[in-house]
Amino acid sequence: MEFIVVTGLSGSGKSQAMNCLEDLGYYCIDNLPPALIKNFIELTGQEGKIEKVAFGIDIRGGEFFDDMRDALESLKKAGMNFKVLFLEASDEVLIRRYKETRRVHPLALNGTIPEGIARERTKLMDIRKDADYIVDTSNMKVAQLHEELRNLLSSEEATGFTITIQSFGYKHGIPLDADLVFDLRFIPNPFYLPSLRNLTGNSQKVRDYVMKTQQAQNFVEKVYALIDELIPFYIKEGKAQLVIAFGCTGGQHRSVAMANVFTEMFQQAGRRVLTIHRDL
Repeated sequence: MEFIVVTGLSGSGKSQAMNCLEDLGYYCIDNLPPALIKNFIELTGQEGKIEKVAFGIDIRGGEFFDDMRDALESLKKAGMNFKVLFLEASDEVLIRRYKETRRVHPLALNGTIPEGIARERTKLMDIRKDADYIVDTSNMKVAQLHEELRNLLSSEEATGFTITIQSFGYKHGIPLDADLVFDLRFIPNPFYLPSLRNLTGNSQKVRDYVMKTQQAQNFVEKVYALIDELIPFYIKEGKAQLVIAFGCTGGQHRSVAMANVFTEMFQQAGRRVLTIHRDL
């Protein structure tokens, strides 16, 4: 049986993730006490009728949630193969979502929403560290979240190594889920050319401008060689996804063009690539 544990911060989109997994053919169970996961798997495994299961587990479980790490360790020792998907978002986005829905944060019953979020981040720290997939939904619409999960978890993709390439603007903050971050602000900025200012890095004119300097070409050559050399070691360590972020000032020109360049290079090398232009 193939199964995945979906967890993360309250308000980060776990319900939407479970909906997506259901569309992908997973039998979804939400808010199950972690200690009962093994019992459920043993019961359904005997009948052999369910092939893929997704368990939604979060802080709503109260005291039951505290058993999660022990429960997952027990499953590993029993030789059960599973993945942990951790969803998160920035504090600002989580606060806005709670304000919009008028719901109460489960750890803010006697305090403020920011205090509840801070407590939850602390409680989830160890689980996040051991997660197989970490998805930051701060700047994702529902359709984008579904697309990323399909790429990560569909039966065709699940056993492969995925490279997620993000472009971003430093003035909007560094992506929380980035494994490798590269600063492109050393490249001349197309924003200061009137003919390029209103275009983006998806434009061939902007891309040509970004890539025309020798320092940009050297950067591509050396960084690609470095990442390509590191990928086998990430795979050896059991990592299923590598998130590479390219940043410029606003996330419109240089970072977008460079992310597209690296996407094409990794695709030509036969790698599985997902591209996100976060601030475009």
